[in-house]
Amino acid sequence: MKSKALLIGLTLLAFTSCGHYNKALKSADTDFKYEYAKQLAAVGRYNDAAFMLTDVIPAMKGTEKGDEPLFLYGMWKYLGHDYVTSEDYLKKYCQTYPTGHHVDEARFYAARSLYMSVPTTQLDQTDTYDAITQLQSFLEIAPESRFAPKAREMIFELQDQLIEKEYQAARLYYNLGTYFGNCTMGGNNYEACIITSENALKDYPYASRKEDFAILILKAKYELALSSVKSKQKERYTDAIDEYYGFVNQYPNSSFISKAKEIYEKSQKAVKAL
Repeated sequence: MKSKALLIGLTLLAFTSCGHYNKALKSADTDFKYEYAKQLAAVGRYNDAAFMLTDVIPAMKGTEKGDEPLFLYGMWKYLGHDYVTSEDYLKKYCQTYPTGHHVDEARFYAARSLYMSVPTTQLDQTDTYDAITQLQSFLEIAPESRFAPKAREMIFELQDQLIEKEYQAARLYYNLGTYFGNCTMGGNNYEACIITSENALKDYPYASRKEDFAILILKAKYELALSSVKSKQKERYTDAIDEYYGFVNQYPNSSFISKAKEIYEKSQKAVKAL
């Protein structure tokens, strides 16, 4: 029995090394094709290995190990960097075999496939939100999973990406300043900067950019007061002063302290002059 298994193994290795892939594809022997696919995966030909399972998956469905080819198809697509197909098949595995041997791993890698395909901070972040949702769903279902720590780490990374996009937007509003070409309905770029920054801090209270948002809010409030009509200046300078106190209390050792103090002193002087 062992010698037969060894012979099959050697034959498979010969096929993978000698380019007999097409011959294996045409084989009617499901077991042979399944083992051949595993040999392909073993030498890193993941997409070829997955394609070899196309006929194996339906042929083995309903058997004792019928779930395994579907799981391996999704995993090999993941390893072959085809993340869209990987997510699709691993989710299909979870739906088809909700109590399968690999459901925990399949659920995690389905979410990770989406995580791997999220865009950069300059592009639409819909997939980023979807990936976070899937990872959070995974943690709710399997909080004690061996994949849970990595899932949490990935959520933090994706949130940092969303935070970075919000920070870039807030900073753009600040840099636009008093330019009103992009404002509608009487809007103001400094107000947009403040609102964007405050919403980001509210949505992501543990953001790595908290201090950057905080100083941006302070600077924007001062510039808003400076560019306001006289009737609104005192109120807005006072708001900037209050923001300064909040900033120094929260970040007493900030590298932005000198800038914050400068804004405070200018705001105090402006209030006294009104």
